[in-house]
Amino acid sequence: QVQLVESGGGLVQAGGSLRLSCAASGRTFRRLAMGWFRQVPGKEREFVARIRGSTWSASTLYADSVKGRFTISRDDAKNTVYLQMNSLKPEDTAVYYCAADVQGSGASYDYWGQGTQVTVSS
Repeated sequence: QVQLVESGGGLVQAGGSLRLSCAASGRTFRRLAMGWFRQVPGKEREFVARIRGSTWSASTLYADSVKGRFTISRDDAKNTVYLQMNSLKPEDTAVYYCAADVQGSGASYDYWGQGTQVTVSS
């Protein structure tokens, strides 16, 4: 079992920044692939970014819509993954979820957090 708790969401003006955090417990964190996803009401959940586990050299991948603006990182000593979001746009408004893949590759996700709301005003 893996428990995930997101934090750091809020209201920010366009062009501003936020940093989301996701604290994990229950498994060897460094082996987990961690992903960030987001969802707007009425739309499907979409991939934002992921960072692989240590076995996969912690490589990162980003959606085209956030590339160059968002950065995913992890602190294995704190069992936490972060999403630094810069140059935010109103279209980034969504509930952001973190997820964990116990296989470490980021191909599919087994556990999900409860989500944190990010609202970007124009």
